[in-house]
Amino acid sequence: MTDVIFREAVRADLPAVIALLADDVLGKARDFTAVDEAYEKAFADITADPRNHLVVADRGGELVGCMQITYIPGLGRHGAERSLIEAVRVRSDLRGQGLGREMMTWAIDRARERGCALVQLTTDKSRTDAHRFYHHLGFVASHEGMKLAL
Repeated sequence: MTDVIFREAVRADLPAVIALLADDVLGKARDFTAVDEAYEKAFADITADPRNHLVVADRGGELVGCMQITYIPGLGRHGAERSLIEAVRVRSDLRGQGLGREMMTWAIDRARERGCALVQLTTDKSRTDAHRFYHHLGFVASHEGMKLAL
């Protein structure tokens, strides 16, 4: 999909990003809604933070993918920064055509350019296709992740 560009999301992209996040089985279960104050605040917070990037895959003005990248400073790995990639979505009718690989390669390249020592991500345990995808990209399931809903 060489006709896709990756760029920072702008406010006008917010409805399409929310639609992408809802465009899978887990997303549908999470009850995404139309843009409201909570989404507006979250978007403003993300765009105001220089370590957070909401990136969209844009093909001719149409959003076909998205991901959030957060750069995390830390003392581990001798003070190196790490890149956390989350909320990776490719529009359902375009899955399996290489866009996800292109998006992840782009994000990994940005992490390398920035000097990150590590790229990490989380993926729901039920997403077996995503697990295979990330393994093919070289990711290793090295840790057990845990969450506490509040």
